[in-house]
Amino acid sequence: MHRIGFYVSSGFQMLDLAGPAGAFEAVNQQLGISAYRIQVLAAIEGVVANSLGMATPVASLDDAELDTLIVIGGPINQPPSADTQRRIVEASKRSRRVASVCTGAFTLAAAGLLDGRRATTHWQYAARLQRDYPSIHVEVDRIFCRDGDVWTSAGITAGIDLALTLIEDDHGFAVAKGVAQHLVVYHRRHGGQSQFAASVDLAPRNDRLAAALGYARDHIAETLTVERLAEIAGMSLRQFGRVFRAQTGTTPARVVERLRVDLARGRIETTTEPVERIAEAVGFGDAENMRRAFIRIYGQPPQSIRRAVRS
Repeated sequence: MHRIGFYVSSGFQMLDLAGPAGAFEAVNQQLGISAYRIQVLAAIEGVVANSLGMATPVASLDDAELDTLIVIGGPINQPPSADTQRRIVEASKRSRRVASVCTGAFTLAAAGLLDGRRATTHWQYAARLQRDYPSIHVEVDRIFCRDGDVWTSAGITAGIDLALTLIEDDHGFAVAKGVAQHLVVYHRRHGGQSQFAASVDLAPRNDRLAAALGYARDHIAETLTVERLAEIAGMSLRQFGRVFRAQTGTTPARVVERLRVDLARGRIETTTEPVERIAEAVGFGDAENMRRAFIRIYGQPPQSIRRAVRS
């Protein structure tokens, strides 16, 4: 039997907990055995209120015997105390694997459990995670990310995707697929979380980076090299790349690609323009380059999106 401990703190997101917990519960129902035992934990035993104000009984991290520790997301403005961080680290040492859902990555990061690792979090907070913890390699577009025995997931419902992968790791493909069918969710979700993010809302705090992004939007049909954007920002190429990643959590090339894909998708969904003309208008050059970008970000080509809208 696998013991799953969900660590929560005041104001935690209910769905961050209920989604993955429901997936593990479904395994027990599907197999007819207690494959998973679920505990809700906090720094000390008692009651913790979630973001809806509902009280949740919790056991102490110190007393937990765990196979998997999963840290649930919640408010990120106040990092856990040094004592709570210590308790999380100690619990992680007793666990086979450690994971986070949504902004739970900030708690793992504060405890030092993500140092030097690849990780992800909710797309809205990925840039902040990269800024606050520069030793982490934040992978903005991932639904979930594994680095050794540490797993992190993107925002909210991505916790279900994470749980399905952990279930598959424990019990195999067929069981995980059956759980997904029971929950009426995709077993393997297509595309990354960029498809849920409005890249045009990227707002780096640095005014010079903002100017470079504004230039990119205004000249989207042109060739937009990193060198040109660095020139607009008034920075050296090396400084521009470093500051850009620290501010946005990704590279200039990726952001330009997302700007182009966002603009192209709007035209794909609302016009009858030929795909080739749209690709040229937003700077992809040709339809094949745009198709590859759509598949990378949305998990499907432009023509499939257009057909889905029309139907």
